[in-house]
Amino acid sequence: MTTLSDRPHSALMVIDVQKGVVADAHRRDAVVANIGTLVDKARDEGVPIIWVQHSDEHLEKGSDTWEYVPELTRQEPEPLVHKSFGDSFEGTDLEQVLAEAGVGHLVVTGASTDACIRCTIHGAFTRGYDVTLVGDAHTTDDHSAWGAPPPDAVIAHTNLYWQYQAAPGRTAGVTETKTVTFGG
Repeated sequence: MTTLSDRPHSALMVIDVQKGVVADAHRRDAVVANIGTLVDKARDEGVPIIWVQHSDEHLEKGSDTWEYVPELTRQEPEPLVHKSFGDSFEGTDLEQVLAEAGVGHLVVTGASTDACIRCTIHGAFTRGYDVTLVGDAHTTDDHSAWGAPPPDAVIAHTNLYWQYQAAPGRTAGVTETKTVTFGG
């Protein structure tokens, strides 16, 4: 029920599943496998897959750590959005890519839960998109040394509060990999 007119389609977003981002991430292998399952499902159903790749002073564009993990391979012509801010919309062509595909519903996966995932789901929601977070297909590192909760608590809390997001004309929700539907 997106507020964006003429946007009946869904897309799978794969955010920052890069070697340097998920090297030490919580449940890395299981999350990457779940994302792989969703990529396969989206391809089988003809659903657009939007790949997002971050770079900054700690994740240099073109470096080995900047590359996507080898388990996930983007295919042509699947769009690749390069970003340098947490919100995948900021300073990128993401909005144009989604508009051209008629996408009003985003199914979101990737890393890091407490940074780029949260920024992007909130950014999408405030821009009028329906946003489904795949609860077992996003992850983060352990930042508890700096006062953050442990990663499993960060992920659980994000899943908890996102299922209760509400705004006029938009829907938010959380689902698991095995129950993802791209209708919408």
